[in-house]
Amino acid sequence: MTTPRTSAELTPSVEELEAQERRLVFRRFTHDDAWALGSLLVEMARERRAPVAIDIHRAGQQLFHAALPGSAPDNDAWIARKRRVVERYGSASYLVGARHRAKGTTFEESSRLDPDTYAAHGGSFPITVEGVGVVGAVTVSGLPQLEDHRMVVEALERFLDGT
Repeated sequence: MTTPRTSAELTPSVEELEAQERRLVFRRFTHDDAWALGSLLVEMARERRAPVAIDIHRAGQQLFHAALPGSAPDNDAWIARKRRVVERYGSASYLVGARHRAKGTTFEESSRLDPDTYAAHGGSFPITVEGVGVVGAVTVSGLPQLEDHRMVVEALERFLDGT
């Protein structure tokens, strides 16, 4: 018999999300790293038949992009909106939204930013380099927001464990 999961297990806390960011830090992040991380995400998405688009930006330059079967042009718009949240706040798009929810409000109400430009929905995670800070973002769009977030985190964990 399996034990039912609680909502706390399903939805990570702000503290858990912040711990992910502290843990998932690169020593360096090159063009080749972007290709390898993006390729890993494509492999994971194909195995799961996930209809996602994947994007990696560093310092304002797109280093990787892939659109898998079932994804749509709208996914690219979501990628841009979620990535802008990471670039503005230096934190994962899901964490930014969670921080607002923890205060009993929403990102849309509290940030006063244009929702057509910014989306604090899961799926974009900062690329942080040790001793440098946030240099870019890796973003997935096409699944429910927590699944987008978890896919990126899993890929980062696998990638960083292998380097």
